Amino acid sequence: MKLAPVSLAALAIATASPALAQGAPQADPAAQEAPQSSNGGIQEIVVTAQKRAENVQDVPIAISAFTASALQERAVTSVSSLSNIAPNVTLDAGTPFSGSSQVLAAYIRGIGANDFAFNIDPGVGIYLDGVYLARSVGANQDLPDVDRVEVLKGPQGTLFGRNTIGGAISIVTHDPGDTFRFVGSAMTGSYSLFSAKGTVDMPLADKLSSSVAFSITKRDGYLHRIPFPGAGNYASDPITSLKAAGYGNQGYGTEGGDNTWNLRGKIRYNGDGIRATLSGDYSKTDTSQIANKVITTFPAVFAGTYNCAIAGNPTVTQGGVTGPCDSFIGGPPSAAFLYRRGGLNSILDLPAIYGVNADANPDNNRLPYDNRFVTNNIDTSYANGNNFNKLKQGGAALTLDFDLSDEASIKSITAYRELHWVVGMDLDNSPLNFLHTSFSMNQKQFSQELQLTGTAAEKKLKYVLGAYYFRESGDLHDYVTFAEGLLQVDGPNTLATRNYAFYGQLDYAFSDLIAITVGGRYTHENKEFEGFQSDANGLNYKLANFFGDPNCASLNPISNQCRIDNNFPNPGQPLRYYIAGVQKKTFSNFSPKVGLQIHPNDDVMLYASWSKGYKTGGWTTRLSNPLPYAPGFGPEKATTYEAGVKSQLLDRHLQINAAAFWTDYKGIQLNFQQGVSPTIQNAGDARIKGFEVEIVAAPVTGFTITGSLGYTDAKYTSVDGPARVAPSALQAGVAPGISLPKTPKWKFNVAPRYQADLGSHGSLVFLADATFTGKMKNDTEGTFLLDRPATTVINGSITYRAPEEHWELTVGGTNLTNERYLTTGQAQLAGGQIYGTYSRPAEWYARVGVKF
Repeated sequence: MKLAPVSLAALAIATASPALAQGAPQADPAAQEAPQSSNGGIQEIVVTAQKRAENVQDVPIAISAFTASALQERAVTSVSSLSNIAPNVTLDAGTPFSGSSQVLAAYIRGIGANDFAFNIDPGVGIYLDGVYLARSVGANQDLPDVDRVEVLKGPQGTLFGRNTIGGAISIVTHDPGDTFRFVGSAMTGSYSLFSAKGTVDMPLADKLSSSVAFSITKRDGYLHRIPFPGAGNYASDPITSLKAAGYGNQGYGTEGGDNTWNLRGKIRYNGDGIRATLSGDYSKTDTSQIANKVITTFPAVFAGTYNCAIAGNPTVTQGGVTGPCDSFIGGPPSAAFLYRRGGLNSILDLPAIYGVNADANPDNNRLPYDNRFVTNNIDTSYANGNNFNKLKQGGAALTLDFDLSDEASIKSITAYRELHWVVGMDLDNSPLNFLHTSFSMNQKQFSQELQLTGTAAEKKLKYVLGAYYFRESGDLHDYVTFAEGLLQVDGPNTLATRNYAFYGQLDYAFSDLIAITVGGRYTHENKEFEGFQSDANGLNYKLANFFGDPNCASLNPISNQCRIDNNFPNPGQPLRYYIAGVQKKTFSNFSPKVGLQIHPNDDVMLYASWSKGYKTGGWTTRLSNPLPYAPGFGPEKATTYEAGVKSQLLDRHLQINAAAFWTDYKGIQLNFQQGVSPTIQNAGDARIKGFEVEIVAAPVTGFTITGSLGYTDAKYTSVDGPARVAPSALQAGVAPGISLPKTPKWKFNVAPRYQADLGSHGSLVFLADATFTGKMKNDTEGTFLLDRPATTVINGSITYRAPEEHWELTVGGTNLTNERYLTTGQAQLAGGQIYGTYSRPAEWYARVGVKF
């Protein structure tokens, strides 16, 4: 493999520099907003990417690390906000039809996941104080009391485990100090923003201390729901007549708001040879859905069937030929809407709507579904259905750290977490019940990890040995209403996972010049799943009835022979698509790593590594037709070659880190739209290559400038037959040579910062932050209307800091040029629409901070 030219340039500069003083403080390349050291150079940042505390410049991994001060100055308040300032990283708040900004779609170097379903594991692992967060729901954590965030790029299978095939994001929160301390802030801004947060350290006794942190954020949405003109003149069914996970916040208001509070507490004992930390956290969100905008509609399949039905099956002219308006689902629309049920086992039957717009009674007329509901403003919608997102999550952890000797210690991390989530979305952007989704999820997890770390052979050998146990269980219940109840998906699913692993890594320094790394992790996992997906409206049976199946002449009740005729697999459960019984899968994996480090002088490290990672398999749960088996998918695997350099030059006034990588990515799990159902398939294989460079310079006291450049070329090399999607006028398709989703080729960030010393009057801090991101696909099929164009996002702020820095005032803005682009979306062609979520508009904020 060849190093990219930019990496070679960085390497040449680094190795040509003279050796600097040993033991000088060093820093992370991304921490440009941290105060400079006493000589005006760049300060050191310590990370735990290798399960031990190390200067980030000594870790042979591509890492972007951000301090608390850096995050605050750049208005980063959640994990997804890191996206603009980390090269080759895409982090989006929300996935298609998830309804929640707490759901994280995380991609690093082309590898990740863009879904929230319980059966789909993330491709980038999120860790909170060393504890793995198993679900993408709730992974977009707020960062109220963070000490630092570490973004590790490339497979981290050896030390972090499964589902870190793309990388890992480690959130490290504040530990209690030995003296009383309070840090807090209050902020206001656009869309009636109010935010307050604080952290207080309270010593309790000798060697025993505690801390409490809180945050509150309230903000109105930026997309406004408006009444559709004349909607009151048409008949409609109340949303409560159709089954959902809940009902709330219907009617008009806004989407894309926030209403979240967080609480965290810690008690820490720091004794001789033993350290113990007991922590607990809880957060609650009760707000609107993420902003959703219909981009266009399609008069086919469900939309076409519905429009023909309410018009009484009139004739239609296509290509100069006039004929009957047949249903697009296999039969006349009269069969589809002959009668509708309000939900599984419901006694409420909704009225038939066939021909209502052609009869003599105008009071039962129905609105058609078409482009009349596409407004000319990306921040308005005619939706009036469910509009809520409620999430409760939290947990507790006990971390024990014992010094076995001066050279070895053992750590135990015991953790338990839960989340409870319910969300309801109106995706059709109309007064109709045409595409409504709602979900409930309950999840709990327990993990236990043991780590033995230390040194030997006169500190030439560093080692990490570990054992890990993880248990998870829970359920996800899907409710989806299509076309005024034509199809009513009712999908409860239950899942459980048990996982154990053993891992180790040895780093041996042959001399001051050369060191090697050897490591590996063995993982064994058992998964269980039971799916209950069904259609509460019985559409298949209605069509069979209409076409004269004698066994389906009467559908009350549905006979066993009628069930068999329509291929439904479960006796006594005629509406259930999924076969009965608990499905089981077992996965085993060994993920090795080999690395080499060369230290030409004290301030330069060259490294190369070969590593593997994997992401576990599972089952496709979203069925819209019966199957005699439970469709599943296998694991993903990635093998990555990486070479890089980490350097500090000019007496720590210039820092250049660079890496080049090449990844062989196999068995890619991707969501494909099959009819109305997004289903998971192992799409095939891909080749990913690229590079990244991060530079921070402190040329004079008070001034720093940081730049980063990322390049990723991620393309399919082969695509399996069932997963292949041919290109069309709407979609680029999925085939060899097509790029992977959520992966821009180029990303560039530059952030100058200047702190002006006002002497006895304090100081002023000026910060600008600009990020260019190349175009990318937002969905697997490459739907052109969902493509994210190349964007340039500019943020900026000015901060006044009082003498002694006990208080400060910041005024700033995000997305100052009002760059608007789609962050997520779906082409629901069978349902009749393409919809998506646009980025937040330009916003201002003002913050007052205190510290004492």
